[in-house]
Amino acid sequence: MNVLTRKRYDLLKEKFTTLDCALENVSVEMLGGLGIRENTAMGAINRLEEFDPEAHQKELQKRDLILITIEDESYPSVLLQIPDAPVFLYARGDLSILNQPCVALVGTREMSDYGRRVTEHIVAPLVKAGIVTVSGLAAGIDAEVAKETIRAGGRTVAVLGHGFGTMYPKAHTHLADDIVRAGGLILSELALDIQPDKFTFPARNRIIAGLSLGTVVLEAALQSGSLITADLALDYNRDVFAVCGPIFDPHYAGCHSIIQKGTGKLVTDASSILCELGMVHAIENPRESKSDFAAENKEEAAVWSVLTTMPIDLDALVIKAKLDAATLNATLTMLELRGAVKNVGAGQWVRV
Repeated sequence: MNVLTRKRYDLLKEKFTTLDCALENVSVEMLGGLGIRENTAMGAINRLEEFDPEAHQKELQKRDLILITIEDESYPSVLLQIPDAPVFLYARGDLSILNQPCVALVGTREMSDYGRRVTEHIVAPLVKAGIVTVSGLAAGIDAEVAKETIRAGGRTVAVLGHGFGTMYPKAHTHLADDIVRAGGLILSELALDIQPDKFTFPARNRIIAGLSLGTVVLEAALQSGSLITADLALDYNRDVFAVCGPIFDPHYAGCHSIIQKGTGKLVTDASSILCELGMVHAIENPRESKSDFAAENKEEAAVWSVLTTMPIDLDALVIKAKLDAATLNATLTMLELRGAVKNVGAGQWVRV
């Protein structure tokens, strides 16, 4: 991980004025004065001695990356407002989107079907309101936030918990490419060769919170790293929001804790988030109800009459709609093609 924290950078700047000047005077003693242990200082100096600027620049170009420092004009101004801002940032994509209003949407790696529906329900309207979404590109909710943002025609920021020399999880390599192609951005404060570990992910959470006007916890257990992001957002005087889930579901115990303690606001849709952020002008009129849906036959009418926005499985539908399984499946397929119903996973269906 980076040994040059914002606090240490400020001390160096006070003494040497610029990073370049500080690098010319680096020594074990100087680093020790910053509170860096001797073995860590020796490791940092060895890395500096082995560092080949030309080779590093070629590697950045090969990976389509840029490296910015806290002293550069292109450094995100919103990050300068937090006390532990990263001194270095590797970036791939469009940095200019950080000048737009950003909202962090985070949650568990073990996303439930309900969590997927929540993500879809909240992300698309935020995107339509001009929000840039921010997450971590981890499995589960993070990845779903990125996918839903792209599907909605928006742009998203993914903050990595490792260097750009790897991708974790590896399966998200193509998703990272999709983010950039869609005009989004991927960031990391870590050198290219830094691998993910138990310390790098909590550290990157401060960047997610620091980039954002507010943080929305979409699905989180009590031990979820998403709660770290929420706590950091509070420390930075940013808004925190949480979605309520089933009271018996441990995946939502973290969300419920935020709401119960009063450290975050209960939200059920994107408009409530936009209102709290002072973006009332961006709220669209509620989508017209599908209550005027016109069934084309008695089978569609039977299915539509028993479907709601709460998931219901096929076995229950067979009983309530009084249709055999084959007819029910054929009817659901036609309704889905017309955009009237949706399969939300695990064989469960809802009205759209």
